[in-house]
Amino acid sequence: MISLRVYVDPDLCIACGLCVDLCPEVFDWNEEGVAEARVDEVPEELEELAMEALESCPTDAIIGEDMSDVEEEDEVLSMEEDIEEE
Repeated sequence: MISLRVYVDPDLCIACGLCVDLCPEVFDWNEEGVAEARVDEVPEELEELAMEALESCPTDAIIGEDMSDVEEEDEVLSMEEDIEEE
């Protein structure tokens, strides 16, 4: 599992609609007429489509963040805190 977060930079988005067409469960139009991410974290079953949208964006407006590394670091820090408390 990747655990992916995506964000659309509204200044780079040209509203071509590719991401919305590829993965409408994750991307949609905002009030300004540019794409935005509809979810904070991409559901596991949609990660492949979201990555395809990210890689297909003609202006690289979609930023992806692999949260699996962050979660592992948080878990290690939490474990270290537990050990220090003992």
